[in-house]
Amino acid sequence: MSLSHFDERSGIVAVGTPWGRWWQTVSEVFIEVNVTPGTPGKHCRVTIKPNNIECRVQDQVIFSGTLYKTVQADECTWTLEERERIVILLEKAEKFENENQWVSLLDGQFVADPLKQQEMLKKLDLEKFQIEHPGFNFSGAQLSKSYNNTPYIPDVS
Repeated sequence: MSLSHFDERSGIVAVGTPWGRWWQTVSEVFIEVNVTPGTPGKHCRVTIKPNNIECRVQDQVIFSGTLYKTVQADECTWTLEERERIVILLEKAEKFENENQWVSLLDGQFVADPLKQQEMLKKLDLEKFQIEHPGFNFSGAQLSKSYNNTPYIPDVS
């Protein structure tokens, strides 16, 4: 279930990377990979498995590794947009679990800092409220819940 309309109204909380950015919703993880303008689609290859991903452009590995959590590989897609960015959509396997927040894209790589993790968690909570109460607009809402306990941050040093 894509809530892109919710994202359009309330914005995204993206994590910057050397090659682009990633962000998440309750049910999906989005990845944008910047490529050289004019790159043809035949030079791009994205391989998605339930626990692994690899993105290549012209035989150069942009990123590769074990995903932070499992995805439904058959439901994942990627496209080359305007011949300047690859957009990857990963469908989370555990969509509505309490602990479905991804704190990094790959295991130990592209980790969201603690402040970004708090913002992501707030956004996911608002999105869950939107799903539970579809007649209301939660895009500008703020929660009074305490987010002082940040999720575990893997040591990547």
